[in-house]
Amino acid sequence: MKCKICSNILMGRSDKLFCSVKCKNYYHVNLRKATAVVVKELDAILHRNRSILLEVMGKRKVQCTVPRVVLEKKNFVFQYHTHLHTNSKGKIYHYLYDFAWMEFSNDEILIVRKTKTREK
Repeated sequence: MKCKICSNILMGRSDKLFCSVKCKNYYHVNLRKATAVVVKELDAILHRNRSILLEVMGKRKVQCTVPRVVLEKKNFVFQYHTHLHTNSKGKIYHYLYDFAWMEFSNDEILIVRKTKTREK
């Protein structure tokens, strides 16, 4: 086997990937840099979407319905969310951290804030 970075022949364990700590560190530092760029872009979109939902709902409301055009005008990116949930009626909730939104129709969007539950 050869080192992933410098192609030196590896000595020792059969599952070894790098010939030295220097090569191993080089590999992982560059992997983190490449990952950080992509993650930073996605996080920016997700946080912007969450800010838009918070702005539309306000700090006190738990749920509201808004016209889709309101979110579109604020440049909400509908295809980005943290996870999905399908309820018992087959409706899909798109979660964005502590918010969820669901399409009622092409014109209406229901926005729901997850409430915190406290353990006693």
